[in-house]
Amino acid sequence: MTTKNLGVISLGCDKNRVDTENALAYFAERGYSAVADLAQADVILVNTCGFIDPSKQESIDNILEAAKYKTEGRCKVLAVSGCLAQRYGRELMNGIPEIDVLAGTDRYFDLPEAVDRALAGERGQVLENDINDRHFTCKRILTTPWHYAYLKIAEGCSNRCTYCAIPSIRGNYTSRPEEELLREARTLTEEWGVRELILVAQDVTRYGADRGEKGLIPLLEKLSELNVEWIRLLYLYPEQVDDELIEYICKNPKICKYVDIPLQHISDRILKRMGRRVNGEYIRALIKKLRSAGIFVRSTFIMGFPGESEEEAEELYEFLKEAHFYACGFFAYSKEEGTAAARLPEQLPERVKSARRKRAYAVQNAVSREDKKRLIGQTFDVVYEDIDYTMQMFTGRTAFQTPDVDGVTYFTSGHPVDAGSVYRVKITGVNGEDLLGEAE
Repeated sequence: MTTKNLGVISLGCDKNRVDTENALAYFAERGYSAVADLAQADVILVNTCGFIDPSKQESIDNILEAAKYKTEGRCKVLAVSGCLAQRYGRELMNGIPEIDVLAGTDRYFDLPEAVDRALAGERGQVLENDINDRHFTCKRILTTPWHYAYLKIAEGCSNRCTYCAIPSIRGNYTSRPEEELLREARTLTEEWGVRELILVAQDVTRYGADRGEKGLIPLLEKLSELNVEWIRLLYLYPEQVDDELIEYICKNPKICKYVDIPLQHISDRILKRMGRRVNGEYIRALIKKLRSAGIFVRSTFIMGFPGESEEEAEELYEFLKEAHFYACGFFAYSKEEGTAAARLPEQLPERVKSARRKRAYAVQNAVSREDKKRLIGQTFDVVYEDIDYTMQMFTGRTAFQTPDVDGVTYFTSGHPVDAGSVYRVKITGVNGEDLLGEAE
């Protein structure tokens, strides 16, 4: 079998990263060898994001950059997959004729064969798929450091928030079979040595709901039996974070005392216009409950939703001061075609949305700085990951620091440390979003 070089650009969320890792495994089975230098790639795959305008533009920019290697490198085939490909299909290929193969969000297993055909001269292939026709797989080639991996437990979303295009791109919420997830998790922990499983889905709390089951806690029970240090939960919808789940997170030592709950707003009127299923009173009570339980909370909010008044924006700023989130992300509202919110009146100017997003970050950053200072003197488990030679310190993460999202913990140690191992670190200071500490 002749080895062909494959270069990959993976964009968007960690769920998309899992898709990329699936694709890498399929290509490897067909004799492709992944290379980091795109100039040395015979084939380049761009796995795109198409969620909001900035991510769409980033995807297009990367496709155009990759296309240059067809003249400046050795690339013979350019393949594009993922959300942008699913959302725009032939329109995307017609707009960028350098694309040779286009695949939707569930055709990764067909990509290598299609690319082989393209190498043989069959250009312009579009692998379309029914967004609700699932093809789950356990095959992976990890792109994360060896000690942690993402475990995608479901695909799609059925929540139908008015601003979101995900259901039209990824289809309805579909839980992966539990036995399949456990098989993949065993492979990750036993064969790859993964010590931290990061559970992801558009909404992890609804795992099993499409089958009429409440399946998240039973799944966590079985995953906790594996040789894993941490299990992290990302993207919990607030209405599903009930007392039972909070109690379970608290009592299971392997579950990180950290949750990522996209709240999007605090104004009752805006939440209703967004199609969210909770109100401000519920959100405030939930955050208070989580903080009382010692669980760190990260969230995301949309600024400048159609019709958002200055008073409603101010209500959100004040809520940030009350809630004391460990970290937050803020997005300027993106008017996405095909969504209910795109048809709403009172669409706000970009300058207003941008200004409100900037203000929200300023408020949250001020709160975060003071909250992080309160961690000084406390001791936490930290997984060691790397060395920062500029800082002359080791780098790692606490259980409340998600990779590539929440900053890191820099620390010193009087004894040798091993990558992937967990150490007790006393927090001694704060450096922007990061913590400073000393290993015990």
